[in-house]
Amino acid sequence: MTGPIAYSPEVAAAREAGTPLVALESTIITHGMPWPRNLETARRIETVIRDEGAVPATIAVIEGTLHVGLTDEALSQLARAENVAKLSRADLAACMATGGTGATTVSATMIAARLAGIEVFATGGIGGVHRGAELSFDISADLRELAETPVTVVAAGAKAILDLPKTWEVLETYGVPVIAVGQDVLPAFWSRRSPHPAPLRLDTASEIAAAHVMRGALGLPGGQLAANPIPEADEIPAETLAPLIEQALADAEADGIAAKSVTPYLLARLYELTDGRSLEANIALVLNNACLGAAIAREIAGLRDRVAGAQIDPL
Repeated sequence: MTGPIAYSPEVAAAREAGTPLVALESTIITHGMPWPRNLETARRIETVIRDEGAVPATIAVIEGTLHVGLTDEALSQLARAENVAKLSRADLAACMATGGTGATTVSATMIAARLAGIEVFATGGIGGVHRGAELSFDISADLRELAETPVTVVAAGAKAILDLPKTWEVLETYGVPVIAVGQDVLPAFWSRRSPHPAPLRLDTASEIAAAHVMRGALGLPGGQLAANPIPEADEIPAETLAPLIEQALADAEADGIAAKSVTPYLLARLYELTDGRSLEANIALVLNNACLGAAIAREIAGLRDRVAGAQIDPL
């Protein structure tokens, strides 16, 4: 039994009209950026998607109801809210059942998108295998979700604070297509390039959409990851970031940070260590991913229309 879902007026109208939709997470609002940049950025992301011919569906749990699409008032309230839970697959249902309020991570957003019939989700970066996971076993639920839930996720790769080689190995084991967009190596969140060769390369939104639709036609479970490099003008080179990430990781260990608190802590610490540059890069890459996500959603809708039209007997 699924819990109650509330659609914003904009999303409800899009579902009725068959307008392409793009899902958006809400932890970037509640846990990823400080007020008021979080609200400003959330509004900018939604505007980019509308400008590209799709409709944004920001997802969150508010007082036990799963909201797919938020009004501007609800978005503003969430951006100011305190003590908001960070929801993954494990605790989404419990939060809803107890009337709680929570922001959705990548995995929870994918689940909500599937329930709402949304096939594309744009975010910043996915979670993955944390450094030292061979001892802590700290591995994000995002990876398993990509293997199970049929949503195309557009991200700037995995967050660079993670153990990237192990993250890509886990996704390969799970059979998740990892697609570098327009280049032969995988991006690394704030940096366009990493040392890791791309398992797959596709150059256009139409190719990514076709791969998504083909997976469904073959009955393959799970989604795919479109790893979209940050715009060149906004990136922070990997060699610049590497020592700062090591410093942030050492600080987290010294402060006893663990579990769901690790990523927000590291992002905040890197904001300090880069004099705010990491936040600006984060905003730029999310906007870039939103633009591509809208294009993929449009292409998927076009493919669906053409397939439906081909099945109609002209006689």
